[in-house]
Amino acid sequence: MADFRLETERLILRSWQATDREANWAMAQDESVMRYLPALDRAGADAMVDRFMAMEAEHGHTFWVMERRADGAFLGMCGMAQPRDPLVEYEIGWRLVRSAWGQGYAQEAARATLAWAWANRAMSSIVAITVPANRASWTLMERIGMARHADEDFEHPSLPEGHPLRPHILYRIGRPV
Repeated sequence: MADFRLETERLILRSWQATDREANWAMAQDESVMRYLPALDRAGADAMVDRFMAMEAEHGHTFWVMERRADGAFLGMCGMAQPRDPLVEYEIGWRLVRSAWGQGYAQEAARATLAWAWANRAMSSIVAITVPANRASWTLMERIGMARHADEDFEHPSLPEGHPLRPHILYRIGRPV
C-alpha cells in the first residue's frame, strides 16, 4: 500500500514511519499534552505507533502524523479509527505537541480528516470523545460542527473503576447532505 498523504494549506497528514517514534515519545513525555490521557511508557508509545501503522495497513486510515508543511516539523497526530468498544462509529481524534497549540492546526487537520472521511468512507456519522475537563478538545469538536450527546457519555472500559480519566463525553457529526 502506498503511503498516505493529505495536504492542507499549512499541514501534511501522512503515514507513520519508524523515524516518527522519537517525536511521538517526546510528545508522550509532556505532562501538559498527556494531562487528559493515560500515561505512556516508551514501550507503550512505540506500541501505539505500531497499532497506528497496522490500522492504516488494514483499513486505509489511522490517526496520521501531522507535520507542518513549511519545515516538516512533527506537530502530533490527527485522523480516524475504526469503531471499537465501546464505540460503534468511526472516531476522529487528535493530539498535538504543546508548541503547536493555539494556532488552528488541530482544527485545520480535523476539517481535512472529516472531508477525507466523507469522500472516502461510507458512514453516516463520526464521533469524538474526551474527558469532561478537556475543554480545549470539546470546544474544537464544537468548532468543527460536532454536537454533544450527553445521553451517550460513558465510562471508558480500558481504565479502572475510580480512575479520574474514566468518565468520557461523546460528540457526533453527521454526514453532510
